[in-house]
Parts: sequence; C-alpha cells; structure tokens
Amino acid sequence: MSYQALYRTWRPRTFKDVVGQTHITRTLQNAITQQKFSHAYVFSGPRGTGKTSAAKIFAQTINCEQAPTEEPCNECAACRGILDGSISDVIEMDAASHTSVEDIRDIRDKVKYAASSVPYKVYIIDEVHMISTSAFNALLKTLEEPPKHVVFILATTEPHKIPLTILSRCQRFDFKPIPNKAMVERMQYITEAEAIDAANDALEAIALAAEGGMRDALSILDQAVSFSDGHVGMDEVLAVTGGVAQHILTDVVKAMHDGDVNAALTLLDDVIQHGKDPGRFVFDMIYYLRDVLLYKSAPTLEGMLERAVVNDAFKALTETVQVQWLQEAMMTLNECQQELKWTNSPKVFIEMALLTITNRLSQEKTPTQAVDSTELQALQDKLARLEQQLEKVQQAPPQGQSSGTPTPERRRQPARQNKNGYKVPYERIRHVLSEATKPNLKDVHGKWASFLNNLKTRSAPAHATIQDSKPAAASDESLVVAFKYEIHCSLFLDNRQTVETVLAQELGKQMEIIPIPAHEWQELRNEYIKGQEQATTEETDQQKDPLIEEARKLVGDDLLHIHD
Repeated sequence: MSYQALYRTWRPRTFKDVVGQTHITRTLQNAITQQKFSHAYVFSGPRGTGKTSAAKIFAQTINCEQAPTEEPCNECAACRGILDGSISDVIEMDAASHTSVEDIRDIRDKVKYAASSVPYKVYIIDEVHMISTSAFNALLKTLEEPPKHVVFILATTEPHKIPLTILSRCQRFDFKPIPNKAMVERMQYITEAEAIDAANDALEAIALAAEGGMRDALSILDQAVSFSDGHVGMDEVLAVTGGVAQHILTDVVKAMHDGDVNAALTLLDDVIQHGKDPGRFVFDMIYYLRDVLLYKSAPTLEGMLERAVVNDAFKALTETVQVQWLQEAMMTLNECQQELKWTNSPKVFIEMALLTITNRLSQEKTPTQAVDSTELQALQDKLARLEQQLEKVQQAPPQGQSSGTPTPERRRQPARQNKNGYKVPYERIRHVLSEATKPNLKDVHGKWASFLNNLKTRSAPAHATIQDSKPAAASDESLVVAFKYEIHCSLFLDNRQTVETVLAQELGKQMEIIPIPAHEWQELRNEYIKGQEQATTEETDQQKDPLIEEARKLVGDDLLHIHD
C-alpha cells in the first residue's frame, strides 16, 4: 500500500512544525542550545496535540550531529536513524502494553549501558499513567539518579494518575488544545502542498470538530477528501463529521424562540432521520448559540465566531433573540448534553430540552415582544398624556379660590371617587396601618425588585402600571402601595389578579394590594401619625393625673375605668 494517511505524512519533523505549543518548544530549544536539558520530562495534554512528536524531535535534536542546535537537521545519520526507528538507543514504549514491574526492571537493567550509536539514550514512554503502582515504584530510583547519558520522556493524557513521587522528579510540560485558527493555518499549508481543493469554511468546521487535536483534524480532512469529488466543501465536512448545516440550526433556534413546538420537533426529527449524530447536534447547537450571543454582545468580535458564518439570516436572528434567552437556552442544552452520556435514548432527551426551551424560555421576552408592540406604544402614549394633564391640574388653584387662600381642613369620607373613577379606600388603609409592622414592610422591600422582574416577564402591561410605585405599609395579609399618579391606580385594578399572583409566588404568601396615589398617601400617613401622637399624649396625661393615680392605688388597673 503506497498511500499514507495525512497525519502520518505531515507528522512534525521540527519544533517549528509543532502547532500551537510555542511555550514548550521554545523552552526545550533554549535548554538544548545551552546544554541544560533535564534527565526526565513529563509531556501531558489532550490527544493529538504533539506530545510524542515533540519527544521524538527532542531525541533527534540532542543526538543530531550538528548539536547543539535548535532544530534537528533531519539529514545526518542520527536524525534519519531515529526517524525510521533503526537506531536502538531511542526506545519508544507503549505503557498500555508494558504495565508490569518486569517491564520496568528490564529498563532499569539496560539503562546503565551507554548508547551505542548516538550520544544519548532516550526512553519515550507513551501513556505512562497506565503502568502499575509497583512499576512506578521500581522506576523511582532510576528517575532520581539516572546515568548522564539517559533521558526519560513520559507522555500522558492523564497526568493526575501519575504518582507525585514521579512528577516531582521530572520537568512537566502541559500541551494545550491547539487553537482553531492555528489548525486552520496548518491545514491550509498542507492542502496547498498536497494540491487539495478545500474551502476555508470547511477547514474551520474541521478544526471545530477536532476539538483541539491536530491529528484528529488531519484524519477528518483525509476522510472529507475521500468523500468529495475533488472539492472539499462544507457539505462534505458535515457529512463526514455528522454536523448540522447552519441554516438548519438557524431554523431550530428561530422556531424555539417563536414558541413553535411543531416546527422545532419536526426539524429535529429530520436531522435524526438523515443519520446525524444526536450528540453532535446538541454540540453544534450550543456553539451556534454561543456565536449568536457573542455577535449580539459585540459585533466587532466576528473573527472569534467558531460555528457560525455571518450572513443575513444570522444577523436577523441576533436582532430578534435576547441575551437572557440565549443564556438560559445554552444552560438547558448543556444539561441535556450531560444526560446524553448516560442514556440509550438520546432523541428523547433532546426533545425534552427543545420543549423546555420552547415552552418556558420563549416567554422570557422584552415587553415589546410579550404583547403587540402597537398596542403597548399606544398605551404608553396615553399614560404620558394623562400624566401631563394631571400635573397641570395639580399645579392650578381650584376655581373661585385664590392660590394664597388656605383650604379649610375637613374630614375625609370613607371613600372618595376622583375623576379617573378610582375610590381611595381610606378606612381599609387605616385598618392596615393599625396592623402594619416594619418586618413585614422590610420583607416586601427586599423582594420588590425581583418581583418586578418576574412580573415583567409574565405580563408587560401589568408591569407598566406598577413599575413606578413603591410599598408603603404592610400587615400580614395586606400591602399598601403608593402610586405616582391616580390613573395608575385605576389601571392597576385591571391587572390586579396577575400582580397579586406573581407577588404571592415571590413572598410565599397571598397579600391583598391596596393602591393609593402618592400625594394622598402622604396626607393619610401624616394624619395617622398625628392621631397616634395625640392618643399617646392623652394616655400620658391620664397616667400623670393625681386623682387617677390615687384611684389606681386603691382598686388597681383591672377595676379602673377612665372617662373624659
């Protein structure tokens, strides 16, 4: 078989070829040129990020006939021998199949012998976390005091499984997942060298599917080339990776946001019926929503989008959805993604997630979307006009009376109807005042902001009537709310049930809301306080009366009745 896979053909041969790990390659190069490299290293990181390749390049560089040098020449006998595996002094060992103590003892016995063909003997142990605890213990002494001609490189994807006694004897380098941009640039270089016709958006989709692994990216590219008819486009990549086209993701998000359950579930069913991986669909949805959120929050960050291509449909969607809706939808899909790991019925869980987002989160909209925008605007204009009229009426003096003439004080009626049709229930409010407590009012104040936010999502008109009000007094069962204008009191009565229901959910108990205009409340409050002070004064005077004090001494408080 003459064909060789792309990831093998383009395996890094120099430190420069190791993509996305500059923090490691530069450190190793400096150590080699200064002849200060260590006797033992741990290379850890995700799969396909260049751990084993960097280890082989390191072995070539320190044994190159041009040493000390920053890069292996790949031309001398030592470099070529290490590349083709003909030099026995560079030993690559798979720890998954050499886990016993005997395997490590064999290394310990042979390590004392000098290298035969090159200056340094290098042991590259891949997936070292797989060897047993006893084998690690057998390796300890050798790692601590190895011969000067030996270098150990331990590669692993799970460094937390390596005993600390081993880690403390090695220099550790953590390989990072390769950024998508770096992978795309590397694949562009490879496709040009291999004369492969590949679209940039297809390469970006491959980089996203590879999840930070260069080897995975080249394997996917190899598959896409085999699947295509000479041109690698987005459709070929989606077919190979099981990904979902952007226009389908856009339609699904739009259907969920519009509350169209039928459309959302139908689109999901079509995706599954066409053989797409359910887990991949959820993965693509999360990244697509992430891109929508990112673009909506900062359109200048278009270059950081990982799944979406900015087209007219994408821009229209970002203008429609809200940030809070996007965040909660992503959280719901993330929970679904976790559940998919433990279920044999992935489609059911995805359907549940879409239903949750469609039925619950579609209600999380701004006021202009919760009701008809034209009706809401008309209502707001009407409120503004009425408020202006009320201010003019309040500023003007009553007819037939100059502004300098004081108005004689009079007793309020139990309820008075104003021109807006609202009767202020003075007696009911006085009754609430007599039972009101500061803890009750403090509890309402503490939850008022949260209550308003919840009410806004439930009913924008109801929220509009009460947003400029504030709690004034509270008993165990009733709450007096002071409204800015009288017209707001009348409008509140039309939405009273909704407001009280949301408030009850917030407080954990049902409370009757009694509205009162702010200026009326101030007068009533002052009147109530004045009455309380007067009653207190009279009681104090009675207690100081000598005759009453003498009577109290004779018969006691239980039999004493005081009459004016």
